[in-house]
Amino acid sequence: MPERKIELLDPRFKVHSVRGYNPMIIEAEYIGKVACPDCGGTQLRTKDRIQRRIRHATMGTRQTWIDLVLRKYHCHACGRYFRTRMPGILPYRRNTEMFRKEICRLHRDGISQEQLRRSRRIGTATVERWFHERLELKERMFSGRECPEVLGIDEHFFSKKDGYVTTFCDLKKHRVFELAMGRSEPALEPFLKGLKGRERVKVVCIDLSSSYRAIVRKYFPNARIVSDRFHVVRTVLRHFLETWKQLDPEGRRNRGLLSLMRRNASKLRPDQRLRLNRYLDAHPAIRILYEAKESLCALLNIKHRTKRQCQPLIKQLVNWIWKLRYCGFPAMETLAETLDSWSAEIACMWRFTKNNGITEGFHMKMEVIQRRAYGFKNFTNYRLRVIVMCG
Repeated sequence: MPERKIELLDPRFKVHSVRGYNPMIIEAEYIGKVACPDCGGTQLRTKDRIQRRIRHATMGTRQTWIDLVLRKYHCHACGRYFRTRMPGILPYRRNTEMFRKEICRLHRDGISQEQLRRSRRIGTATVERWFHERLELKERMFSGRECPEVLGIDEHFFSKKDGYVTTFCDLKKHRVFELAMGRSEPALEPFLKGLKGRERVKVVCIDLSSSYRAIVRKYFPNARIVSDRFHVVRTVLRHFLETWKQLDPEGRRNRGLLSLMRRNASKLRPDQRLRLNRYLDAHPAIRILYEAKESLCALLNIKHRTKRQCQPLIKQLVNWIWKLRYCGFPAMETLAETLDSWSAEIACMWRFTKNNGITEGFHMKMEVIQRRAYGFKNFTNYRLRVIVMCG
């Protein structure tokens, strides 16, 4: 008998024969130690024998069944009758745990329930039940965790009925920590009060959301708030483009110029730089606006600075806020108010390099999870799947 066929089973099983090709039938018997499940006694007497056919994991592309010979025992110590408890096969089940893990792994990797029904000849409801049980088992491993030291908070859309979901991401270990329904303080209050170890959080990265800033200040008292650099730069670009639209509405509608104005000057090709310079030479006021945008974005993109090195940068930021506030353009005045309101959080960007790009990446994975499931109606099931697959 080939050795690879015997390795399918636990060493405590004795294989008598292997027959068939697809399905492959393995006739085996349990020869391991047997003890009474109540008193642990080993003085047993065999009363009966039965044969059960149990589904096992596939070998290559061949489906596998096990014909097991089970014994019924009588314990002399306590007088109880019982049947053999075997490793890898839970009571009252007609399939091994290896087969269940295989089905759950295939379904997790994108194989639909209908395809598994046709190939493995099990019901779609059975696949969903097994997969949900496996998710609940893994989710218990994450229950009772304390808050991480570096936390990223951001929202993403869940459904038209329930609205948005807030994602709490562990930026240090690159995994999703928790999900909560809603994005306002009243909606998140019950969840935040139940979090363990809120005082452990040292850094929280958020976008320019006043509600999230208020939540962090209230429920994470020892945390330093860091603005997400991507959202800060995007806010600056949006207000500068709005001012450009006020100066030259026709040029603002040109998609080619719009792409050139939004990009970083250092990333333009020579032909693109030449085209942009021609346009800026014809509009000197817009050139001043463009150079101001580049200078401010360069200031905001500075990273890895010490506390002493941040002091001159803070002075430059305050100078920019003063210039924008009195430039005479409504969009620039609004930008100045935003930068002034978030000046402390923006200054933290120069010292702390963590950002919510990790959280946004997990949001892309969550969209894939939703597409595979054709949408979720139950937030509990959605949270369970995200915590297990992204946590």
